[in-house]
Amino acid sequence: MSRLVLASGSPWRRQLLERLGLPFTWASPDIDERPRDGEPPEALVHRLALSKAERVARDFDDHLVIGSDQIALFEGDILGKPGDEATARANLARFSGNRVRFLTGLALIDTRASRHWVCHERYDVVFRRLGEREIAHYVAREKPLDSAGSFRMEGLGVTLFERLEGDDPNTLIGLPLIRLCALLREAGLDPLAA
Repeated sequence: MSRLVLASGSPWRRQLLERLGLPFTWASPDIDERPRDGEPPEALVHRLALSKAERVARDFDDHLVIGSDQIALFEGDILGKPGDEATARANLARFSGNRVRFLTGLALIDTRASRHWVCHERYDVVFRRLGEREIAHYVAREKPLDSAGSFRMEGLGVTLFERLEGDDPNTLIGLPLIRLCALLREAGLDPLAA
């Protein structure tokens, strides 16, 4: 039986975690993802990642529980999931020719030792100039309504970019694997030795 639990319903995060070759289970937490008044973006992604992990950890003794959450930042605005096609198109029109910053919060809870770690990773996306038609075609084809930033890096989203800037491209998809491996080693689980 696996000691590793992913606190996420995202198929993309599950696919990323599968790359480590470690057995794991997953559970989808139900938390309120709305920002609190005056909450800084970094504090928001820390709180959301930890809240997801804590919610799932209640049901798993003697496990390592991973929580992750992501937001997009543009011109001082925190952008979550667009929810509908009109909002996704409007977001991408705003992003055209501009830089958007993504913050991905990561939490790891060791339920056996009653310890936890919380951090975040930053990743920047520079969008190329996008026309109204191509935005409409992209949104109609990809339907990125549940993705922060209104695109899916793991799909056709890559066609929208001029360049990407950051330490770990997995961060943009929603689970920073380089940092996660470091946290797992600190918790006593070396992905290469498991």
